[in-house]
Amino acid sequence: MTDQSPSIISKIWGMCNPLRDDGVSYQDYLEQLTYMIFLKMSDEYSQPPYNRASGIPAGYTWADLRDLSGAALEDKYKAILEELGRQGGLLGEIFMQATNKISNAAILYRVVQMIDREKWVSMSADVKGEIYEGLLQKNAEDIKSGAGQYFTPRPLIRAMVICLRPEPGKTVADPCCGSGGFFLAVQEFLTDPANFPALTREQKQFIKNSTFFGTELVRTTYKLCLMNLYLHNIGDIYGSVPVTRADALLSDPGYRVDYVATNPPFGKKSALTFTNEEGEQEEEDLVYNRQDFWTTGSNKQLNFLQHIHTLLKADGKAAVVLPDNVLFEGGAGETVRRKLIETCDLHTILRLPTGIFYKPGVKANVLFFDNRPASPDRQTKEIWVYDFRTNIHFTLKQNPLKDSDLDDFVRCYNPQNRHARTETWSEANPDGRWRRFPVEFFLQRDKTSLDYFWIKDKALADLDNLPDPDVLAADIIENLQSALQGFTELQAQLRKQG
Repeated sequence: MTDQSPSIISKIWGMCNPLRDDGVSYQDYLEQLTYMIFLKMSDEYSQPPYNRASGIPAGYTWADLRDLSGAALEDKYKAILEELGRQGGLLGEIFMQATNKISNAAILYRVVQMIDREKWVSMSADVKGEIYEGLLQKNAEDIKSGAGQYFTPRPLIRAMVICLRPEPGKTVADPCCGSGGFFLAVQEFLTDPANFPALTREQKQFIKNSTFFGTELVRTTYKLCLMNLYLHNIGDIYGSVPVTRADALLSDPGYRVDYVATNPPFGKKSALTFTNEEGEQEEEDLVYNRQDFWTTGSNKQLNFLQHIHTLLKADGKAAVVLPDNVLFEGGAGETVRRKLIETCDLHTILRLPTGIFYKPGVKANVLFFDNRPASPDRQTKEIWVYDFRTNIHFTLKQNPLKDSDLDDFVRCYNPQNRHARTETWSEANPDGRWRRFPVEFFLQRDKTSLDYFWIKDKALADLDNLPDPDVLAADIIENLQSALQGFTELQAQLRKQG
């Protein structure tokens, strides 16, 4: 981290409060920063020693904007956004349907001047990354915007990547990449000298331009992702875009990768919203009929799990965050689980605690599995389960998830050689969190349920040793919100049937 880091970060963050007071959300602020930083960096690249053609039409550059104020600044900024939105390539992707969300001309002037004073091209990726990731997290905390669903806790992402152990020269996909958190963690892992001390120039270029394949459906999040990757030196302003804006589930993209690391969006159903003849809003379940899926249905997570399987090379590896229902739901759920066990080595399940995601009421897991070439033999022989949920409590603000909280899981997983693992559970230690099961144990369970735990809940076993009241209250809220979501989905189904 350079000496300029605290200064520029404090300036960027210092604008948050006056903007919020003026009705500008973190997401809107992030979007405007995306536009302005991109313009400023393009301007810097157009000057010595780079002398690159920016592709930005004359009259619509940063130089045409920086010295204006008041209504003239607002008008020019609006004209730039509209013009660049009509361009092709990365320019058009970043500025498509762009509008100015900072209606206060005085604040807009301050933001422009703040960005203009910095040399963004020469600024380290660490500094730019800390600025952007910090604002993305602030955005995720802004529950009203609903943006939290696109932000996976970074400690969890880093632990998943450490366990996957991606290698230089290999490819990584995230079919619902949100703001790009998994890509950044993979890049950090690959460029850490402790992991790979002597990367060649070709390997570094491959990491920058050829490693990552992403898809993101939501337009605003897609733009934030592009800028986040660009600020972290992934992709090129003048090269191909590593992320596609599309519904990943609609079709097979055609590529195959070595690794998939992802957290599909929460919510069981994929749906289309439309206006009926009476002018009322209705939803219709969206069913993806793909020949490469094991089964069809509207369950979003089951569809994503099948899609992830299709993206993997014959020896590809995946780490996927999925809600509890994927582990026990019948019908299509059981079909998918059995197929996954037959065709892949589903070797590890990490049961996640509540209170770590921005969407309340979420109970989730990480499934680690390796694809295998076609074979008549069942590929999963045993499944290791780490219970990181029972008697563990987190909250987003008072007790957030930290990297160190997952150290024990990473040690147990043993990324260097996952075939040399040691259980911490035993009959003598029934509270051991790391346990091995032969796959037959799960195949014999009702609906082939993978949802299994063995540690006693202390809150139920010892009424004299209850957790703190705020932890109990958080658990109650989580459970109520989860139940409410289930009732809402049931009500929607009953209305359709009626």
